[in-house]
Amino acid sequence: MSAPTILIIDDDPDFVAITKAILETKEYEVAFAYDPDEGWARLEGQVPALLILDVMMGRGAGGFVLARKIRKDTRFDKMPILMLTSMSEQTGFSFPGGKIHEKFLPVDEYIEKGIAPHAFLERVEQQLAKKSSDGI
Repeated sequence: MSAPTILIIDDDPDFVAITKAILETKEYEVAFAYDPDEGWARLEGQVPALLILDVMMGRGAGGFVLARKIRKDTRFDKMPILMLTSMSEQTGFSFPGGKIHEKFLPVDEYIEKGIAPHAFLERVEQQLAKKSSDGI
């Protein structure tokens, strides 16, 4: 059985490189894109086991727009989205604990960048396990 593929969409090449290296320590296959358009093209080529998506890309919240577009497409219904961002640091806006509103932010989990690698991998594994337990 091959390792799950994880797609990272983030406009920060350093963040992508570090995240890719962390994921590869667990032997995940890692694909990446540096903007929402490139990310959408990659998604259309192959649906990954998990998507790691940045909120702030380009001139605004491109990740929000892309997350909404993804959730409107039934091909991606079962694909978990882990939104990893530094938006609170940049804007002062943060999400309180509890369930994320599925229309406002249609992702499975939202966490701040700067998370320790072991905690990040734990969240990735939780999302992949949830996908498996859902019979996907």
